[in-house]
Amino acid sequence: MPVAARFRRLLFGRPRDLSDRRLFEHISLVALLAWVGLGADGLSSSSYGPEEAFRTLGSHTYLAVAIAVMTALTVAIIAAAYGRIIEEFPHGGGGYLVASKLLGPRLGVVSGCALLVDYVLTIAVSIASSCDALFSLAPVSWQSAKVEIAVALVVALTVLNIRGVKESVLVLTPVFVVFLLTHVVLILGAVSSHVDQIPAVAAGVAGGFREGLGTLGVGGMLLLLAHAYSMGGGTYTGIEAVSNGLPIMREPRVHTGRRTMQYMAVSLAFTAAGLLICYLLFAVTPEPGKTLNATLVERFAAGYPGGGAFVVLTLFSEGALLVVAAQAGFLDGPRVLANMAIDSWAPHRFSALSERLTTRNGIVLMGVAAVAVLLYTRGDVRHLVVMYSINVFLTFSLSMLGMLRLWVARRDRGGWKRHSALFGVGLALCATILCVTVIEKFGEGGWITVGVTAVCVGLAMLVRRHYRGIAAKLTELDLTLAQVESEPHRPPREFDRGKPTAVVLVAGYSGLGVHTVLNVIRQFPGHFHNLVFVSVGVVDSGTFKGAEELDRLRARIQADLDTYVALGRRLGFATGSRMRIGTDRLDEAEALCREVRSELPRSTFFAGKLVFLRERWFHPILHNQMAYSLQRRLQWQGLSMIILPLRVG
Repeated sequence: MPVAARFRRLLFGRPRDLSDRRLFEHISLVALLAWVGLGADGLSSSSYGPEEAFRTLGSHTYLAVAIAVMTALTVAIIAAAYGRIIEEFPHGGGGYLVASKLLGPRLGVVSGCALLVDYVLTIAVSIASSCDALFSLAPVSWQSAKVEIAVALVVALTVLNIRGVKESVLVLTPVFVVFLLTHVVLILGAVSSHVDQIPAVAAGVAGGFREGLGTLGVGGMLLLLAHAYSMGGGTYTGIEAVSNGLPIMREPRVHTGRRTMQYMAVSLAFTAAGLLICYLLFAVTPEPGKTLNATLVERFAAGYPGGGAFVVLTLFSEGALLVVAAQAGFLDGPRVLANMAIDSWAPHRFSALSERLTTRNGIVLMGVAAVAVLLYTRGDVRHLVVMYSINVFLTFSLSMLGMLRLWVARRDRGGWKRHSALFGVGLALCATILCVTVIEKFGEGGWITVGVTAVCVGLAMLVRRHYRGIAAKLTELDLTLAQVESEPHRPPREFDRGKPTAVVLVAGYSGLGVHTVLNVIRQFPGHFHNLVFVSVGVVDSGTFKGAEELDRLRARIQADLDTYVALGRRLGFATGSRMRIGTDRLDEAEALCREVRSELPRSTFFAGKLVFLRERWFHPILHNQMAYSLQRRLQWQGLSMIILPLRVG
């Protein structure tokens, strides 16, 4: 094995074995691990969401109690709504699929693009917040190194996720456990240490309300409350990740998904609301170079034996958990991109799986985009949270609207009123936060999110238009099938391994494959005695859903090959077929061609290739160059391969 290949194997791990019937069980996640890999995104948002809400209150900190109650209720409502979405979409109920199925493909692509931008920002804001927490332990002079450390963490996570989902989650599980334990101790300890002061705090809150009514008035207080509540919208980010991540969960997926959602909702509501109350109890105020959580932990631990160690452990676990939270961007972002690629909204290559059965192209894209965002914002968490919250609640709102529309249409079913009320309230909450965030923060970075999302939607529509145009051209070739069927049959020959053999690489049975066969006959009349059809079944995000799906893929490919074999025999050739299943079409095709050549030494290989009248810069991105790549590989090994053009105007 070449040195580069050995290094790649060391870095990313050995290929997965698709023939292993227990493969899906080995790489899927039980509820506890799914809570770590996907729920960490929601739980970690307690590190910056409550802080943003509390900061927005300014001197009116007495409203923290109301914000805490509203936060817990909002988490419960959104989690309950997504629990129902999990039941409705048991194979993955992310915002893209929900909006596409219930509101139409155009709103679906808006939700999908919003999710893509959102997951890039998930990575960026999680890593930036992690660095803020960790650098709270360091001298202020070290702050200048935060961006470089953040970029290094993104690169490390990119490599870790290319290795596989389960590997990345198992490595990070201890961090998740330490975070939970330290924050339970912090919140319960902080509240219990102020039990005797609760009457005085309650009196102070009541007095603050009265004073606020006098200075702000009812309208002003409600506006401040709504503003702070909306600015804390980052608290609810990540809830959607659980429903979108169902494909990586252990069967029964719906049960696992709902349990994971419950774990995440309870832990997030407890942590976020608890921190808001603790800020109030300890009268926490912003300090240079420190998060509010850092100030809170230091004040709580002061005077306790081992308090300094507890501060370090708590802040380190918080920073490390935020790194874990970035996992949601790497797990779900590429999956959304793969679903869009399958539907031709994105280049088809993004649905491909690597030999480790990860969507490597999507993972790399997410990592590169997150690095760009970090460099642009210089890791400013407050700037990132504003950019982040907009698309989160755009997706939430579309999902709630779609489910509300679904249950209103199901008025003849029992429980429709209860479900409609749930999604109606969820829609009202999410739409309110979305509108307030866009209006208040549009000029402070919100315009970037809106603009980038709009550009993504525009590009997706152009990609879809291109693929549809190509598909329309290719359907014209299907007329070739009828012409061939009407031709008189010729007696087939006996297979002779010593005579010339045409090996034709085909995909599904279609006019494109038949056109390639007829071109071989026209270009080399009477030369070939044998005709062998070769096909590679590619396991991508659309087919990687279980062992049964792989069996169906094999059966479908074999049925298409049998049809091609029947065609070859009608044309008078001694005909056979070969097939392989894998994740990399090029590698599998090369191996299959070598096998055929070892059996049939006088083989010549043929493949069809779309040729455009005017080649554009984007054609290599949207269409694979497998024919050219395979030709180079085979020619290097001394094998002959001819590419037959298929002209597309």
